[in-house]
Amino acid sequence: MLDEIREALLIFNPTAGRARGIRQGALERARRVLARHSIDSDLAPTEGPGSAQQLAQEAVRLRRQMVIVCGGDGTLNEVVNGLAGSTIPLALLPAGTANVFAKEIGVPWNIERAASLIRSSHLRRVALGHVTAVETETGRYFLSLAGAGPDGAIVRAVSQTLKTHTGTGAFWVEGFRQLAVYRFPRFRVILENESSEATLLIVGRTKHYGGPLQITTRADLYGNDFELMLCSAANRWKYLTYVPLLLTGRLRRARQVRFLRSAAMRCEPLDAKPIWVQVDGEAAGRLPAEFRIIPDALSLAIPDKPHK
Repeated sequence: MLDEIREALLIFNPTAGRARGIRQGALERARRVLARHSIDSDLAPTEGPGSAQQLAQEAVRLRRQMVIVCGGDGTLNEVVNGLAGSTIPLALLPAGTANVFAKEIGVPWNIERAASLIRSSHLRRVALGHVTAVETETGRYFLSLAGAGPDGAIVRAVSQTLKTHTGTGAFWVEGFRQLAVYRFPRFRVILENESSEATLLIVGRTKHYGGPLQITTRADLYGNDFELMLCSAANRWKYLTYVPLLLTGRLRRARQVRFLRSAAMRCEPLDAKPIWVQVDGEAAGRLPAEFRIIPDALSLAIPDKPHK
């Protein structure tokens, strides 16, 4: 339990997927819940891309007792990049489109209810994923998942306006559009003891992928490796056959799909067409790229009784 915490910086994204509810007072009600649990919170709204990371870095500099993030997976990813390597605990009030990480650790979507669980949470020190790719040479940490190939192209191209209005539906719309136009360029995934060719790579730290979907179902947030899903199919019709398998939890049975474990890998393109990378649902450059585990990188407030 976090008995010693008395104050926190509450970073929130006013344009997150469910920001309308925040504007209607849910965030202030959540702050009152925190106050009843003897946690005084200072509001810090984000002002655009990169702002949440800067606010988190400032919290580290000022030695705040806790950072609470209210937003979606993209805002959470920025805060993680600001806190990585520090000992400041991070708690979550989910208010975004997919909220993959909230599902993983059992944080309820109602932010007042989520706020009520913070005081009784327990701290876990966890590893983070890290990717260095072309156009993001300084690298990005990630908490939930990363990917290269079609899902990177989807994240890069998805309409922000549609995402705001339809949530995860925007990714499905863009996904089917990419099936019509994507060329499935191949790349090589190089592990310590082997290498494989693929058209899609999912690098999982969590079981949840987005919405109701789970891909890397044997990933362990508290372990020090990734579960990888490699797909070598190069035909859009073949990819379409994976959709019902994914929806019914049977993707491991699919042909041209492999699941592996590793703490590090390098991905190299095999032709000239760009292959895009995403981390936690945000664009993160293109191949070639290196993915690796950074142990003991972040302190997380995990609900004592996860919401189901």
